[in-house]
Amino acid sequence: MAQPIRLQQFLDSPWPDRAAILADLDGCLVSGDTVLPQVPELFARCDDRLWIVSNNSTDTAQTLATRLDRLGIGLSQNRLLLAGEMTLRALQRNCPGARIALYASDPLQDLARQLGLVPDRSAPQRVVLARDTALSFSDIARIAEYAHAGIPVTLANPDRSHPAADGTPVPETGALWAAVSAIVPQARVTSLGKPAPDMPREALRRAGVAAGAAVFIGDTAETDGMAAAAAGVEFVHLARPGGVSVCPAIPGAKTC
Repeated sequence: MAQPIRLQQFLDSPWPDRAAILADLDGCLVSGDTVLPQVPELFARCDDRLWIVSNNSTDTAQTLATRLDRLGIGLSQNRLLLAGEMTLRALQRNCPGARIALYASDPLQDLARQLGLVPDRSAPQRVVLARDTALSFSDIARIAEYAHAGIPVTLANPDRSHPAADGTPVPETGALWAAVSAIVPQARVTSLGKPAPDMPREALRRAGVAAGAAVFIGDTAETDGMAAAAAGVEFVHLARPGGVSVCPAIPGAKTC
């Protein structure tokens, strides 16, 4: 894979003229609540051809759109594809009204109820693990119990961390699952988060654009790059600003 380039180099190339520009979020466009350099120019130039394809499993499109508006880089909800939200929507399509043990943020808990999924941590049909900052020791033990019993487990994304504004790794869903898999190493999980191609394919579908007419920019070859390749989209590896680092996704997580 080619060496990472700066966002300014991307903007100086013909790539931004593609019919659709798919972009990762954390470490690529923002870091925490900091908008990274040249990102406002990217938004202004690409406008309604820009699609965010993110392993974010804390926000819904609605809550993320509100946060981006506050940062001065607004984007319509329809062009925000987030792993947590897409996981719940896919589950509702495939298992409508399912009883789920959902470990996730309040926005995702609210969305699950709106979709008709039934919160049930006593006798669930499925377990869904997202980035739950309130996850406790007893929660980890319960998830391990369910995984050991063979109840299907879905991760919103397999990432172990994402970068904070100063580059400090912030724990992600994959780190939470690592605690469970240490207890139940034979447990199998599925995920439609990157590196799976589900989200970039959905972005292309919504955009009405063929894969060959799009480009995907991201800062992580192991997730963004692999998802782009699986979806048939050209990948441009962006260099992170100095000091920003991130741990790769957990190995062995199967995609849906």
